[in-house]
Amino acid sequence: MTSLDFGVVTMRTIRNALVRLAEAWRRYDAIPAVRRFHAALAQIPEGWRRMSRWLNSVMPKGLYARALLIIIAPMVILQSVIAFVFMERHWNVVTQRLSAGVVQDISALIEVYRGYPQDAEQAKIRKIAQEKLGLVVDFLPLSEMPPPGPKPFFSLLDQALSEELRKQIGRPFWIDTVGKSALVEIRVQLDNTVMRVFARRNAAYASNSEIFLIWMVGTSTVLLIVAIIFLRNQIKPILKLADAAESFGKGREVPNYRPRGAREVRRAAQAFIEMKTRIERAIEQRTAMLAGVSHDLRTVLTRFKLELALIDESPETEAMKKDVDEMARMLEAYLAFARGDLGEPSAPTDMAEFLEELKVDAERHGHKASVVFHGPPIVTVRPAAFKRCLANLVSNAARFAPSIAITGHSDHRYLTVTVDDDGPGIPPELREDVFKPFLRLDDARNQDEGGTGLGLAIARDIARSHGGDIMLGDSPLGGLRAIVRVPV
Repeated sequence: MTSLDFGVVTMRTIRNALVRLAEAWRRYDAIPAVRRFHAALAQIPEGWRRMSRWLNSVMPKGLYARALLIIIAPMVILQSVIAFVFMERHWNVVTQRLSAGVVQDISALIEVYRGYPQDAEQAKIRKIAQEKLGLVVDFLPLSEMPPPGPKPFFSLLDQALSEELRKQIGRPFWIDTVGKSALVEIRVQLDNTVMRVFARRNAAYASNSEIFLIWMVGTSTVLLIVAIIFLRNQIKPILKLADAAESFGKGREVPNYRPRGAREVRRAAQAFIEMKTRIERAIEQRTAMLAGVSHDLRTVLTRFKLELALIDESPETEAMKKDVDEMARMLEAYLAFARGDLGEPSAPTDMAEFLEELKVDAERHGHKASVVFHGPPIVTVRPAAFKRCLANLVSNAARFAPSIAITGHSDHRYLTVTVDDDGPGIPPELREDVFKPFLRLDDARNQDEGGTGLGLAIARDIARSHGGDIMLGDSPLGGLRAIVRVPV
């Protein structure tokens, strides 16, 4: 056989083996139990995802609570394991051995009583029990054992004594281990009498074991208090950093903030300060550049106005004056948009009074307006910038609608101002486009004669500089609804 023939035979053998293996697997997979097993395996990932979602829902959301849980959970588990091992290997074993010793002494006394003649008062056996074994023995008339008394939920001594009495003596007995007494009463029914034995509790029970549990709980409490104090000191710099970032995001000053806490928190705080510095430097540079551009362009426009003033009045000069005024107005709009009014400090502002001023302005221009405000009116914002934001929204609504409804609401988290009108509105697919700078829609409501397409863009820019945003929707009046929402 050549090597080629051998290779062909080998490939056929492998192919036949694979065919038989596939057929065997199909027969195996056809078994109902195997199918159920495969279905159960397929449910494991879904069950794990459900358990993960449930754990995420019940777990605390705050960093302080989670860090505290990370400390408490291992501590509780460790203490529980230690307590279980101690109870199982020490307390239980010691108690069983002590109980076995006491029962052995009682068993010896019973054998002495049964095997050797005694006096009528059993004085000898009582003396032996008291002096040699530390037991107080008494003999009662033969009678039935009293009914068993109530037992505590956790009675290690009762269980150990009962087991040893059944194992070593094997006679009817009755024990009393309940109460704070220092003695344990044991009664054993003999042939013609009942032996009553009083034993010291500490001789049959590891009574000092509670000290271990007290020390364990006490040390755990101390460690927990130390952990809480330590965590508060570690979490406080993170909260300070979060507050500083939130204030900066709202356009407010962050006075007297400096890095504190652990090395990683200090690095994050230092990175935040450097980022804040770079942003402020970029804003200052942009503002200086825009101031220069504004000065140069205004100088040129002023020269145009002077030259036009020296020219005799004519229809052509009137048109040129209108163009120069329009250029000046557009220049101011462009510069205001680029500047963004970021240099203005935040201050407590009466929003109800703001909205009333907007209502008066709208009514002065011949529109029907209404104002309603709910909640505390004093809100910390940049007054001029925020008023301009709302004024742009109201003027945009007044340009296309005869009626305007302004509603304000504030709580401990957000300030929400809603501007409704009864105008033609904006199609839903175009509502995000109207916020783009310099964009004027052909058939939309922000197309105005001489407009720059910056009114809504400036309003959104101001809202976002406060940490909020502007959303557009359908108004119950039939037109457009503009919602301004900023954190307070």
